[in-house]
Amino acid sequence: MFLGSHSISMDAKGRLAIPARIRESLMELCAGKLVITAHTEERCLLVYPEPQWLDILPKIEALPSFNKVARRTQRLLIGYATPLEVDANGRVLLPPTLREYAQLDKKLMLIGQGKKLELWSEASWATWLDCDDDDGEMPDEMQSLSL
Repeated sequence: MFLGSHSISMDAKGRLAIPARIRESLMELCAGKLVITAHTEERCLLVYPEPQWLDILPKIEALPSFNKVARRTQRLLIGYATPLEVDANGRVLLPPTLREYAQLDKKLMLIGQGKKLELWSEASWATWLDCDDDDGEMPDEMQSLSL
């Protein structure tokens, strides 16, 4: 399970070092094999251990292709999906298309989301944190949640 937030850096070539605690979990879970793709609602990236991605890929593919929302979701998630592997130095090399999509620069935030991670530019993450966007109703599942 991936928890917490990690401030990390990306070099000019697009390489980023995975924090040691996260890297250890990834090595146990998937031998460092990842799939990184576009988030469908935010300008950030989703980082999946390969087995987790392989579990959800058939569900994404099964979405109705004649539904515009479903087709957009397929295009983003599958179209940007990039298999990557953590190298011997604990780094991954993000391709330019993913860096451009998420508007990533040198300073990044890696955010644990349970079975996956999100990768944000530090500036976008700070903007999201400061945003008081009430764009919808609370789902019923959250009504009884006690924190």
